[in-house]
Amino acid sequence: MIKIHGGSLFDYVFVIDQKMNGKQRVNFIIQQYLEGLLNLIEENENNKTENIKIRGTSYIINDRTAQRIGFTVIKTDYIQKVILLYNYFNVLLTYSIAKGKLLFPKLSQTKTFEAELHELVARKDFIRNLNEKLKNTITNKIRN
Repeated sequence: MIKIHGGSLFDYVFVIDQKMNGKQRVNFIIQQYLEGLLNLIEENENNKTENIKIRGTSYIINDRTAQRIGFTVIKTDYIQKVILLYNYFNVLLTYSIAKGKLLFPKLSQTKTFEAELHELVARKDFIRNLNEKLKNTITNKIRN
C-alpha cells in the first residue's frame, strides 16, 4: 500500500505561490496530486509491478473529483483521525494557506480515498487531461 498526502507545511509555505487566490491554490494542490499519480502510473507501467493499493486522506479533494480519478471513498480509520487531531495546528495552517484565508478545517469532513493502481491506470488519460487542464488554468490566471 502507498499512502499519499498533499504535502507538509513547508511545502505549502514555500512552494505555493502566495499571489494565487484560494481557488487557484486548491487547483494547484490537486494538480500536484495528479502529477504524482501520473508518475506512479508510469512507474508501474514500466516496471510491471504487482498491483498496489493507493490510499490518501484529504480535506481538499471532494468525493466527485476523487471518484472521477478512480478512487472510492472509504471510512477514515480511527488512527488517522487521531493523527489529524494531534496535528490540528499544522492542518489548520496548511488548510488556511490552501484556501488563502484563515479557515478552521472540520476534521469530521475529512475523507479517505482508496484505489487499486490498475484502476488509476485505466483512468490515465482522464487524469492526464485533468492535470493539463488544471496546469493551463493555473498558468493563465497567474499571468492575468
